[in-house]
Amino acid sequence: MSTPFTYAASGVDIDAGERAVTLMRAAVERTNRPEVVGGLGGFAGLFALDTAKYRRPLLASSTDGVGTKIALARQLDRHDTVGIDLVAMVVDDLVACGAEPLFLQDYVACGTVVPERIAAIVTGIAAGCTQAGAALVGGETAEHGDLMDADEYDLAATAVGVVEADAVLGPERVADGDVVVAMASSGFHSNGYSLVRRVVSAAGLDLHATPAGLDRPLGAELLEPTRIYARDCLALVAALGVERVHAFAHITGGGLAGNTARVVPAGLQAVLDRGTWALPPAVRLLEEHGVPREESERAFNCGVGMVAAVAADAADAAVAHLVEAGVPAWVVGTVGPRADDAAPAARLVGTYR
Repeated sequence: MSTPFTYAASGVDIDAGERAVTLMRAAVERTNRPEVVGGLGGFAGLFALDTAKYRRPLLASSTDGVGTKIALARQLDRHDTVGIDLVAMVVDDLVACGAEPLFLQDYVACGTVVPERIAAIVTGIAAGCTQAGAALVGGETAEHGDLMDADEYDLAATAVGVVEADAVLGPERVADGDVVVAMASSGFHSNGYSLVRRVVSAAGLDLHATPAGLDRPLGAELLEPTRIYARDCLALVAALGVERVHAFAHITGGGLAGNTARVVPAGLQAVLDRGTWALPPAVRLLEEHGVPREESERAFNCGVGMVAAVAADAADAAVAHLVEAGVPAWVVGTVGPRADDAAPAARLVGTYR
C-alpha cells in the first residue's frame, strides 16, 4: 500500500500554524483600538469608524513590504525587528498625506512555519503598530514549502487611515518661500538593501564585527528598525495646523531629492543643503567600498527619513516641536522658483559636514 498523501508531507503544517497564532495572540491584542470589533481569528478584521467625528472623511491606504532586508534578518537569525520595518513602510506613507493610521493587516509567506519565528515577526509588527497607534486587525501566514526554502520568508502589509478632505497634505499646499524641515532616519530603514548586501559580500565585511566609525557590530547597524514618524507628524499638524504644515515626504527608494520632489508643485524647486547634517558613518563605509556618492543619494536615505514642507514662520516651531518629541530635526532647505521646466523639482547642494 502506498504512503497516503497528507498536507504536512506536502509542506504545510496546519498544527504549526495554529501554534504560531497562539504565540502571537497577546502581542496582536495589545494593538487594539476602541474601534476594533471582534478579535483575532475571524475571517475578516472589523473596525467601527465613527463617522460622526469627521466632517468629510477620506480613507487612505498604503501597501508595501520590507524587501531584501529580510535576507539579512535570516543571515543573522534575528526576526523581531523586520516587523517594525514593515509597519513603518506603510504608515509613514499614509501620514504623508496627513492621514491617521487606523488599522493594518499583514501577510507572511514562508517555506516552513516555525511558530517561534513567525511569532517573533508578528510581535515586531505589533510593536510597530503600537508605535504608530494603529490596530493590527488580522493577517495571513502562508506556508509554501515547495516554493521557498525552509528558513525563507517574505512580508507585506496594507494599512488604512483617515484624513479630513479639507486637511489633505501635499504639493497643492506647498508655496514659494516654504521651508523644508528634515527628520533624522534611524539608519538605512528598508531601502537599498540589495546594494548594501552586495557591497557587504563583495568587500567581505563581517556582520559581527564593529567597523571603524561605528559603535556597534555592522549587522546590528543594518538591522536597526525603521523610525516610525506617523504619530509625531500628526502631532506636528495638530500643533501648527494645516495652514502652516503643508506636506510630508517619506524618504524611501529614490533618496532625499527624489522623494522630496514628489511634494513640490510645478514651477517651484526645493533646494536641500547637505551642509546641514553629517552623512551617516554606515553610508560612508559603503562608499569606501565602492558605492559612488551619486548612487548613495539615490539608493539610501543618507540620514533623513522624512521631511516636512512648512510655512517660513513655522520653521522654528516645527523643529522645536519635533526635537521635544524625540525626533532629531533641522531646517534642511527652502522652496523657491524653478528656473525652468527641465530643472529638477528638488536638488541637493553643498557638502556634508
